[in-house]
Amino acid sequence: MFRRSDRRAEKTKVTDVAPGDRLVTLIRKPGCHLCDDAQVVIEKVCADLGVPWERKDITEDEELHREYWEQIPVVLVDGAQHTFWRVDEARLRKALTQ
Repeated sequence: MFRRSDRRAEKTKVTDVAPGDRLVTLIRKPGCHLCDDAQVVIEKVCADLGVPWERKDITEDEELHREYWEQIPVVLVDGAQHTFWRVDEARLRKALTQ
């Protein structure tokens, strides 16, 4: 069963990001150790580069759950899927600086 709330996650689309701006989205679920590991990498890289990031919980959004359940954690860069399961710091950094 999915909970709906005012802070319900919505999929980030490339059109939601202003030209030249970057946005990293971490799609995760509570209690996921791979998600926790991914968040550490994202926090570090985004802090170093001054790039905003957001976290979305698949247990609060049926569409995200349906699309990403078997891949979490999933990382989107500017709305496009960048990686899943493990986040490589160098690869994320490169994606955000190109």
